[in-house]
Amino acid sequence: MMELTVLQKFFVDALPIVFAITLHEAAHGYVARYFGDNTAYMSGRVSLNPLRHVDPLGTLLVPAVSLLLSDMPFGWAKPVPVNFGQLRNPKQDMFWVAVAGPAANLAMLVLWILVAKLAPIVHDESVAMYLREMGRAGVRINAIIMVLNLLPLPPLDGGRIAVSLLPRELSYRFASIEPYGMMILGLLLLSTLLQRVVGPVVNGTLMATQRIFGL
Repeated sequence: MMELTVLQKFFVDALPIVFAITLHEAAHGYVARYFGDNTAYMSGRVSLNPLRHVDPLGTLLVPAVSLLLSDMPFGWAKPVPVNFGQLRNPKQDMFWVAVAGPAANLAMLVLWILVAKLAPIVHDESVAMYLREMGRAGVRINAIIMVLNLLPLPPLDGGRIAVSLLPRELSYRFASIEPYGMMILGLLLLSTLLQRVVGPVVNGTLMATQRIFGL
């Protein structure tokens, strides 16, 4: 494996993490529009252009610092506005809107596998090595963001999925956690408990990827 300096690691990780965070949000907007909510579309957020979703703090500064300090990138894009009341079947359709983000990360994970596998066909050896490392980084980053967002904690996607699947009365009670969700997530992150929960799932995903695709 190519040994990277801190600066090289930053440039290798930068593109995958920007796309992983911003296209995750774009996917929510696309699916919300499909099911009847045009809020994101009217806000110009139904777009594959990452610049429409970038949050200077959450998409650039925080991920850069987290990548320098740990192996678990953390960050966010500008949340895509979704009016669940505008969905044709709000409780049912919420599931598909929520699952769209992690599904986008899964799709990007597969695309980065292709980048890593096809890198050797590039004639310039140094460019090929960077593409291979960027592909590996893309796989790792999308696996982390996918698993992290599937945690059953509103307003994360996993929390919204749980709200859509729980019986109506119980789902209302569970959804009431949402105003405190990011504070809870921050405390879990600071306590390292989050890494102990998410880490094994991410590592298992990466090990399976390595065995299947030989990355």
